[in-house]
Amino acid sequence: MSLLLAMKINLNQNKNLKLFKIISEAAERNNQSVYIVGGYVRDLLMNRKASTDIDFVTEQSGIELAQNVAQEIDPKLKVSVFKTYGTAMIKYKELELEFVGARKESYTENSRKPEVEGGSLEDDQKRRDFTINAMAISLNKESFGELIDPFNGIDDLKNGILRTPLEPAQTYSDDPLRMMRAVRFASTLNFNIEEDSLKAIQQEAERIRIVSMERIMVEFNKIMLSEKPSVGLKLMEQTGLMKLVIPELIELKGVEEVEGQTHKDNFYHTLEVVDNISVNTDNLWLRWAALLHDIGKAPTKKFVEGTGWTFHGHEFLGSKMVKTLFQRLKLPLGTDMKYVQKMVKLSSRPIALITDDASDSALRRLLFDAGENLEDLFTLCKADITTKNSKKQEKFKKNFEYVAIKIKEVEEKDQVRNFQPPITGEEIMEMFHLKPGREIGILKEKVKEAILEGEIPNEKEEATRFVIAEAEKLGLTI
Repeated sequence: MSLLLAMKINLNQNKNLKLFKIISEAAERNNQSVYIVGGYVRDLLMNRKASTDIDFVTEQSGIELAQNVAQEIDPKLKVSVFKTYGTAMIKYKELELEFVGARKESYTENSRKPEVEGGSLEDDQKRRDFTINAMAISLNKESFGELIDPFNGIDDLKNGILRTPLEPAQTYSDDPLRMMRAVRFASTLNFNIEEDSLKAIQQEAERIRIVSMERIMVEFNKIMLSEKPSVGLKLMEQTGLMKLVIPELIELKGVEEVEGQTHKDNFYHTLEVVDNISVNTDNLWLRWAALLHDIGKAPTKKFVEGTGWTFHGHEFLGSKMVKTLFQRLKLPLGTDMKYVQKMVKLSSRPIALITDDASDSALRRLLFDAGENLEDLFTLCKADITTKNSKKQEKFKKNFEYVAIKIKEVEEKDQVRNFQPPITGEEIMEMFHLKPGREIGILKEKVKEAILEGEIPNEKEEATRFVIAEAEKLGLTI
């Protein structure tokens, strides 16, 4: 079955066919043209899950068309109008319908916001980022369902190629966000960026600086959520975009040799870890933790005579770097950032436990520090095993299973995950007739340490006896 035939069948059987007919009739009644454009057409041709965002172009007024369509569907339906851009949007059921007048665009050097004037459908298709997004489907009565494809996007779709409708360097220079979109589509659709287009991105990479970090991160996070994020991350490195967006990752690249001893390339290792973890989780921030888990290795790298390459404290420094990175990248600075910090900081702890005979005390401390994120931490650590040696892989796997069993036993016995002290600060104050002060903090910390070290069970009666004994050492009496 040809791609074009599949498209026609899909349109006629499309669950939105009734809506498309209403839009067609509203346009005809008001002597307007109307076309579906962009990603919805692309996904329809690829038999991908249809987007809930549908873009419509008319060669007249997009705002007027939206208002006419709303009247046809339901006179009470709200139309959101954006006069500056000549667009209007209707939220209908689970859909977002955007209407715009066809336009020409011209750009200035220091802005990705174009000067806009009215144009034809062809003008509008020319301004699109890629040929696969420049196709349109007519909803006009005399040509309803006809594909309009002036740049042969359908062949690029068949061949998995990303190509710009016009000259690529100018396309990317005009709107540098298109470079990130090229990488994103390559990663999410598993397409190849056409050779001249790839060279143009390398040539124009510096232009990404005029794009807001918020917009860059929208595209970057879509890359991170793709099935195999390394496809996009490698392209960002290859084109020079990564150096401009997250240079700390590029610092991990390369292998050094001293006295015949080398270390692994931590950049490519990181990409492998991100791919590994993506098989097991769609959690964006856990994927970010995988991306940043070794971020502290570049600044802590050191060659020690007789020992070799060391990266002491890279997890701690890396967790500190997370906040600086998130601030610069305009990513959330609340719970999500703290989660990534925590994962980075703890990223080597389970690995240390599986290579030693882990004590109950060490397991209790890991339970205490990881809390409700323990399973996520183990997912990260398993992803971090990138050895190609099958015997080593099997050994790590068995050790992980052994530690998981031991942790479960310790957890059931000592109840230290999401630890709550068996005796509170208020109870200590009441016992010794104290006001809030330094002594309360000291005693609470001693109870916590005694439980984690296994000196006393996580029980109120034992904790109370322990507090009384420790309080006496501080000169406190009941």
